[in-house]
Amino acid sequence: AGAAFQYLLVQKTGAQKNVGLIQLNRPQALNALCGGLMAELRQALEAMESDPAVGAIVLTGSQKAFAAGADIKEMQNKTFQECYNSGFLAGWDKVSIVRKPIIAAVNGYALGGGCELAMMCDIIYAGEKAQFGQPEILLGTIPGAGGTQRLTRAVGKSLAMEMVLTGDRISA
Repeated sequence: AGAAFQYLLVQKTGAQKNVGLIQLNRPQALNALCGGLMAELRQALEAMESDPAVGAIVLTGSQKAFAAGADIKEMQNKTFQECYNSGFLAGWDKVSIVRKPIIAAVNGYALGGGCELAMMCDIIYAGEKAQFGQPEILLGTIPGAGGTQRLTRAVGKSLAMEMVLTGDRISA
């Protein structure tokens, strides 16, 4: 896709180079979703969406982690008011409004914001090691980027309630 990214690997792939591949690339932090990564993701998605040669987009992480969630270290010292006033989660929904199909290829952890990011995609392909969860309750909070609504639609009310209220994970 041309641009150099710090937190992503971006390329066009496939026999006709018509599949946009975006790989989250913060292995030391299990692809935790920091502000910089999310800004780069929006930029990469906009480039793929405006590229007429790209027919679909695949979003993936590593074998160990699709994305282990929002970067807790980045947000731990922020108050609710600081998060609210700064639009902390603004732009996270870019994945859900891209007009081209986006496929989440998930293996390893997709937790918290990572699970929410996967659910924003049109299709989720989960590998044998995929683990989905909303562990925010273990930190005294709840999913913040639409996860409660998307999870309920994806797995039903009962399982969604169990996952959100216990922090338990599910496999593929």
